[in-house]
Amino acid sequence: MASIITPSSTSLLHSHTPTTRHVTNQFRSSLLPELSIRSSILKFSNPLSRNAIGRSRSRGFRCSVVDSSVLPSALLFDCDGVLVDTEKDGHRVSFNDTFNEKELGVTWDVDLYGELLKIGGGKERMTAYFNETGWPANAPKGEQERKDFIASLHKRKTELFMVLIEKKLLPLRPGVAKLIDQAFAKGVKVAVCSTSNEKAVSAIVSFLLGPERAAKIQIFAGDVVPRKKPDPAIYNLAATTLGVEPSRCVVVEDSGIGLAAAKAAGMTCIVTKSGYTADEDFKNADAVFDCIGDPPEERFDLDFCTNLLQKQYV
Repeated sequence: MASIITPSSTSLLHSHTPTTRHVTNQFRSSLLPELSIRSSILKFSNPLSRNAIGRSRSRGFRCSVVDSSVLPSALLFDCDGVLVDTEKDGHRVSFNDTFNEKELGVTWDVDLYGELLKIGGGKERMTAYFNETGWPANAPKGEQERKDFIASLHKRKTELFMVLIEKKLLPLRPGVAKLIDQAFAKGVKVAVCSTSNEKAVSAIVSFLLGPERAAKIQIFAGDVVPRKKPDPAIYNLAATTLGVEPSRCVVVEDSGIGLAAAKAAGMTCIVTKSGYTADEDFKNADAVFDCIGDPPEERFDLDFCTNLLQKQYV
C-alpha cells in the first residue's frame, strides 16, 4: 500500500428546479468577483524560461544538457486534475449523487462546479455553498450539527467516488506513470499532496498506479493539515516529512490555488492544465503544459524537471 500521512452506479441531475436555478445563479454571481481567475495565456520564448508554455500536442521539450547533481530531491504531485482528471465526471457526479440520495434538492452543474473548485476541500466547498445559498430544509440548525452533517455528506460522497475509481472508469492522465517511473529510477522521492480525502487519494494511487508504485509513494491528503491550498501547509509538511529542502522539490499542479501553495512553499512548480483550469492564470508557474504526455507526444520528462532546478543553481 501507499504510505498515507493522516491525522491521529452513477447518475447525473442535469436540471434545476426554478428555485434551485435562481439560488445557483445567485451563488455564481456572489463568487465571481472573489473567485474568478483571469484568462491569460503566456507566449513562450525559451523552453527553460519561467512561464514557458508547452508546445503543440505532437511536440515537447528536449533538454540536451542535464546536470544530475541537481536532480530533484522529490517530485510532488497534486491528485485531482494531475494524476486523473477527476473533477467533472468523478467528484462532481459523486457530490450530486449524494445530494440526490439525501433529497437535498441541490445539483451542481458543470459550470457551477468549476467556480466551486476555487474553494479547496470538499467539506469546505459544501459549507461555503450552503452558507451562501441557504441550507437545505432537512439540514440541522446548530453549528456543530451542521459540521457533522457536512462530514456525513462528504463521507458518502467519498464512498461513491471510490466505486468509480475501483472500477477504473477514470484513467490516469498521459505521462503520469512514465514520470513517476523515471523518478524512481533515479532515486527521486515521490509523494502526492492533495486537499481531497485521503481514502480517495489512496484509491487513485493504488488502483490506477498499481501496488508496486503505490508502496513507494507517500500520501499527504485531506485534513492532515489545518489549512488547505492555497495555503502552503501541505507542501511544507511533505518537505519536512520527506526530509528534503523545498527548493529541491518539483511540484506538478493543475490549478491556480495549487500553484499558489507550491510557490508559497518555495518550490518549483510545473502546471499541467486540466479540463476546469485551462483558462486560469499561471503566470507564476515555472512551466505550463496541457499534460505530461507519453512518447511520441511527450511534453516533458524528469530531465526537464532537473533543468528547471539547474537554473536556480547556476
